[in-house]
Amino acid sequence: MAIVAGKVYAWEEENPPTVVPISARQVGVGRDNFYALTSDGDLIAFDDVAGEHTVLMQGIAKFAAGDSGVLAITSDRTLWWLSGQAKQPLATDVAVAAVGDGANYYITSSGDLYVKGRAHRGQYGDGRLKPTDQFVQTASNATHITAHTGHAILLQANGDVVGTGGNIYGPVGKHGLGDKAIRWSRIMSGAKAIATGSSHSLAILQNGILVAWGRGYDTEPMPIFSDVVAVAAGSRTTIALTRDDTLWQWDRGEPPRRVQLPVGN
Repeated sequence: MAIVAGKVYAWEEENPPTVVPISARQVGVGRDNFYALTSDGDLIAFDDVAGEHTVLMQGIAKFAAGDSGVLAITSDRTLWWLSGQAKQPLATDVAVAAVGDGANYYITSSGDLYVKGRAHRGQYGDGRLKPTDQFVQTASNATHITAHTGHAILLQANGDVVGTGGNIYGPVGKHGLGDKAIRWSRIMSGAKAIATGSSHSLAILQNGILVAWGRGYDTEPMPIFSDVVAVAAGSRTTIALTRDDTLWQWDRGEPPRRVQLPVGN
């Protein structure tokens, strides 16, 4: 899913995008659903691109979706876990969250990062390899977090990008390459946005250059595109929005391909 020039689009694989007739300020994708946060603060779910939607929760300011469920942050900064019909409050004073493959993350308004879930691949970033019963703090000065298959990428307030977790193909840089990194390690600096897939990662630099590393790329961040204002990644796919409101999609290691959006909608 993507929001381009105020319009919401949804599609699967290489199929052409469909306009979703809603006003939204954020969209996301999980294992079986498309998600959107409406302008009114309703978090809604679709089971297909043209299907009926269900309101999961109201009063939402931000959310993160993944294979196992959704982390939703309310307007009063309370973090909720949504999975199926279950809803559970997890923490307060939360600014950002991420759903990983078995480990979940959130950042407080003061920039402290907390983790809970699987730890066998170094997902916590503090050296531990066994899970905890509660969320524990493992980093500070954080502004954004993204996670995927056994690893996580963290953006810090000074623009540094650090990573931890499974690193067979290099999505968390050179540290622990070929196996895993069990502590947060610096990958690069000068970033303003990040994304990660199952085995590749990306960052937007302050000048709009998009860099990538991991499977299909080098172990060091390499420039692959320019004038980028937003980026997201799936298992092997990347989508990016450029400054001229053009949407692009490509598989890791391949050149960006322009997505043809419906005309007249």
